[in-house]
Amino acid sequence: MIYDLLAPFYDEVNRDIDYSAWADFIEKIIEREYRMGKPELILDLACGTGRMTRELAARGYDMTGVDNSVEMLDIARNYSENYDILWLCQDMCDFELYGTVDVTVSCLDCINHITDYKKLKKCLDLVHNYLIPGGLFIFDINSKYKFENIYKDNSFVMEEKDSFCVWQNYYDKRKSLCDFYITVFKEDNDGKYVRYDAVDTERAYSLKRIKKELSEAGFEFIGAYGDYDFNEAGEQDERIYIAARCIKE
Repeated sequence: MIYDLLAPFYDEVNRDIDYSAWADFIEKIIEREYRMGKPELILDLACGTGRMTRELAARGYDMTGVDNSVEMLDIARNYSENYDILWLCQDMCDFELYGTVDVTVSCLDCINHITDYKKLKKCLDLVHNYLIPGGLFIFDINSKYKFENIYKDNSFVMEEKDSFCVWQNYYDKRKSLCDFYITVFKEDNDGKYVRYDAVDTERAYSLKRIKKELSEAGFEFIGAYGDYDFNEAGEQDERIYIAARCIKE
C-alpha cells in the first residue's frame, strides 16, 4: 500500500500545514452551522498519522480516527499517549463504527483519492449513515487548478534519516486523473537500501460534481471556501474547504 511506504515522509511533506489554524477553522464552521450545542463525537476519516485527530482531541472532542494504512496508524498511536482516541484500521469507502457521530472531518484531499464514482457514493452514503441528523461533514479537496498547475508533470524528492523518496506526477487532463509514481529507498538492518515502488492516483473533482454527489447522498451543501476566512472558493485556489449538513427524515 502506497501510504505504508509514505508514512515516514507524510508529516515532513505536510510540515508547512498549520493544523492549529485549520482546527480553528473547523471549530468556526461547527459554531456557525452545528445547531445542537457543542458536538462531542467527531470522526476523522482517513486520518493518516492523526495530526488533526490529536489537535481536535486536545480541544475536548471524543475522537475516532479511521485509516486503512497500518503504518500511518502506528505513527498516530505512537504520538497519542496523552489522548483517549479510538483508532480503526478501515477503508474510508467501507468502514463501520460502533454508533453515530456528531461531525465527520476528512482532511488533506482524502476525497480526491477516491477515483471511482461508485466508491465515492459509497463513502458519502456511509458518512451520512453514521452522522446524526443535522450532523456536519467537513472536508477538503485539491482543486483542478492545483492538478493542472502545481502537480501536473512535476517531480518531488524527499529525504529522511534512513529513507529516500522520489515522487513523479503525471496528470491526464482529459480523464481528470493524476498518477503519482513513488519510489522509496529504505535502509535495512544491514545498512543496505531496499527499493520499493508504488503508484497512487487522485481524481480532480469539480465543485459541481461534489455538490451533486453530496445532494444524492442526503446532504445539504453549506459552502465551499478558499481559505480560513470563509471567502468563497475561487478558480485559482489550490485547496477547497467544503461543509455539508446531514439531512435525515
